[in-house]
Amino acid sequence: MVIPWAGFPLSRLLDQVEPMGSARFVAFETLADARRMPNLRSGVLDWPYVEGLRLDEARHPLTLLAFGLYGATLPPQNGAPLRLVVPWKYGFKGIKSIIRIHLVETMPATTWNRSSPHEYGFYSNVNPEVDHPRWSQRTEQRIGESDRRDTLMFNGYADQVASLYSGLDLQANF
Repeated sequence: MVIPWAGFPLSRLLDQVEPMGSARFVAFETLADARRMPNLRSGVLDWPYVEGLRLDEARHPLTLLAFGLYGATLPPQNGAPLRLVVPWKYGFKGIKSIIRIHLVETMPATTWNRSSPHEYGFYSNVNPEVDHPRWSQRTEQRIGESDRRDTLMFNGYADQVASLYSGLDLQANF
């Protein structure tokens, strides 16, 4: 899907807070309010939901903190008040309802990586060459289309972001 997000590059916020030289990662934490979010009690995942990026990924100009979409304020079901948008990564990296951001030295343990480390790697880049253990990721079906098409490396953003992963084994570091 192509979504007209309203927001700003995460790098603008990072420039304002001036991370210490030891910071290598950005960790995000979501709202976990059982009164407003009754499914938190389901036990499927541990809450609060946590995601993370390397600092260089977070500083990329395509990485956004979104507060709106389609010309309107971001509604709760889409992640109000603030959500992460990283278009070259799988959707679960786009943490919603962010209430806390930490700059940390070590790779944060993220929710899906803790829940199923053999299925969900920290990087979570769209890579059609690495199948999910339960399904192929080589093709995709876009909303509104009936046919499947080849999945593009980095969700079609390879020219913009591949340099971030130079020298990294994208099979092992999925």
